[in-house]
Amino acid sequence: MFHAADRVLVGVLTTPEDFKIARDCGWYRIPTRHAPPSVMDTAVLAFYFTSAFNDEKWAIHWFAEVRGYELMPRRDLLPEQADHPHANDLYYKMQLGPLIHREPPIPSLRWRRITFLESTWDRFNAAEEINDLYISGADGLYVTLKESGFFPEREYLLHDDTMTYTADIAIPCQEGVVAVVLNERPAPDHVLRNHDLGTVLQAITAHGGPLAPQKRS
Repeated sequence: MFHAADRVLVGVLTTPEDFKIARDCGWYRIPTRHAPPSVMDTAVLAFYFTSAFNDEKWAIHWFAEVRGYELMPRRDLLPEQADHPHANDLYYKMQLGPLIHREPPIPSLRWRRITFLESTWDRFNAAEEINDLYISGADGLYVTLKESGFFPEREYLLHDDTMTYTADIAIPCQEGVVAVVLNERPAPDHVLRNHDLGTVLQAITAHGGPLAPQKRS
């Protein structure tokens, strides 16, 4: 049905009402001001459920083929919400085929903020958890750390007093977080710029060893 390199876009669903629109009406909306670069090349749209979905929360359970898209103002998509502050904003209306159940689901092992996540069909098909979906120059380090039982996170947000940064790889540890940034991404001074495996392992040991994800309820 799909090819290995086909673009998969993971969108976030925060309300059951929006899921019903995707399931029963066959469309999903994306504000143009926040749309990821691949939105017009997307072949598959997958849905990440937030806490509003109770037993299915924090995971991807459903996906659908994207059959087209059109640009529309929000007021035309949701006329019953004509007074919404973004009623005049433009949205991509992604036209969907029937929803397909992803078995097993793709969970997020830790709480994390997701907006849109761009991936490919081969990664989506093989993914065991959310971090497996990301594409970056840190793929090799991520796989090595995962296979070694270090529970790495990808595209991990770091905060200091005034700024928010994104690390390519982060390993939550008993005594803080070991973060790795590649290329010229801005980052705090304590973040590792050298992603040599030995350097990362030394930092993990210095921080008390990796912290396994806790069971989520």
